[in-house]
Amino acid sequence: MFQPTRLKPLFHPGKLLVAPAAIEALRSNSVPVISVVLRHIAGDWGVVSEDDRLQNDVSIAAGLRLISIYRLPDQTRILVITEWDRSNTTIERLDDVVPGSDSRPTRPANRRYPAWPRADYVQEGRA
Repeated sequence: MFQPTRLKPLFHPGKLLVAPAAIEALRSNSVPVISVVLRHIAGDWGVVSEDDRLQNDVSIAAGLRLISIYRLPDQTRILVITEWDRSNTTIERLDDVVPGSDSRPTRPANRRYPAWPRADYVQEGRA
């Protein structure tokens, strides 16, 4: 008998903030926002560097910022960040956060992030 795999959340994501460009990229690739969120809170960090992967594993227990990057079918990279206090999880296109990152396809973000929340983010459920 088929039994679906259950994902166990490792942390509470807080308020979900999604940039309009990220919503558009996800929609155009037929990827639901919830699938990205579920991967993130289950500890599937996507295509981050090994250093970021190890840091995320430590950050679960230490209460630090968590970072995931997921590549969509059209090669757009989606950045997911949960703040250290677990108050917000922000989803945006990596190219919008790190200008010129499209020229470095295998390198993760280098920690230059804007302050959150910003007025142009859409809260899930209110869009």
